Amino acid sequence: MCSVNAAADGGRDGREAVAASRLARWLGLAATPTFATMAVLTAVLGGGPADMLCSAGHGLSLGGMVPMYLLMSAFHSAAWLRLISRRRWGG
Repeated sequence: MCSVNAAADGGRDGREAVAASRLARWLGLAATPTFATMAVLTAVLGGGPADMLCSAGHGLSLGGMVPMYLLMSAFHSAAWLRLISRRRWGG
């Protein structure tokens, strides 16, 4: 089916677009706690060989897996900030 015809249909494809949008929102919300959990688990349990390669044994460095997971968690926090903003301002 051509994408122009699919967009003109509006019926089933409209519902699929709404479902895809909802799924994308939930995935966005899931990213921050997932990366935060991975950071905590890596800090507590150790990162194994991957952490050894990334940190190169220089004490407290920014190259390890824990800082990477924390940064990824921070970068994906926009979805949570939007949700909090909407609930706070009633939007």
